[in-house]
Amino acid sequence: MSLNQSLQDLYIRACEIELLAFKPGNVSIYSEAHDMTAQDFRISAAVSAPYLCDEHLSLGEKIYHAVKATRAAVACNTNLGIILLCAPLIQAFQKREPQQSLRSSLHRVLTTTTHADCDWVYQAIRIASPGGLGQAEHQDVMAVPDVSLTEAMAIASEKDLIAKQYVTDFREIFDFTVLEYNAIKNLNPDLAHIAVLLYTEFLKKHPDSHIQRKYGHVYDNIIAEKMSILGLQLQGSHFKHHLHDLIALDKWFKTNKINPGTTADMIVATFVTVFLEQLITNS
Repeated sequence: MSLNQSLQDLYIRACEIELLAFKPGNVSIYSEAHDMTAQDFRISAAVSAPYLCDEHLSLGEKIYHAVKATRAAVACNTNLGIILLCAPLIQAFQKREPQQSLRSSLHRVLTTTTHADCDWVYQAIRIASPGGLGQAEHQDVMAVPDVSLTEAMAIASEKDLIAKQYVTDFREIFDFTVLEYNAIKNLNPDLAHIAVLLYTEFLKKHPDSHIQRKYGHVYDNIIAEKMSILGLQLQGSHFKHHLHDLIALDKWFKTNKINPGTTADMIVATFVTVFLEQLITNS
């Protein structure tokens, strides 16, 4: 199997694990939402993978072509956040020097983004047309950018957790979710269960910026409290033993039209990071 195919399989696997996890408020095989189904996300992963893993494309080109292919296949914004997070990670793996860590290579990728990368990404965002986009005072995505992609992300980083990753070398991934993954895996190796716990733990400590763009800080503490309770319920047993509780919480989120979409994207990126680091270790 070629390295390109291995990377595509790794990315698609990470997307599939996230769908197999019952994530209250979000789309999974257990619950559709927001006019999207699990099959929409599976198709999106399949059509975006070849572009994300094409070593001949720049970072911006990866993102643009992956988003364009997704939009053509499912006609909705299923995975813009996933693509924005996973493209730099895959690029970092492909550009990594011998003996260099993934995180060190990622730092170099993020600190050398260009105006062209930013222009490609702005085009991708316009195609995806994510909810709550609106207008910005500086470097609005409807205009031609005159900054690098990372500089543009820095402007958005106070209000967008995905943008924040570009200016912190993916701090919430490497310093939180990957560490949580390693701790949980020692207790339960089931990857879908790990994904549910990561989702729960992340929302306990990190308000979802997708929710905040729509509602401000109204739900921050309420969601953190609900996730704390869920975390206690999930201790010591698989999430499938708690479907009644998960269904009830999922209904609360969706009745109130609350979607922790950014958190779900972060979970996919966490598994991509873990799998890439495993690939490095085993190479």
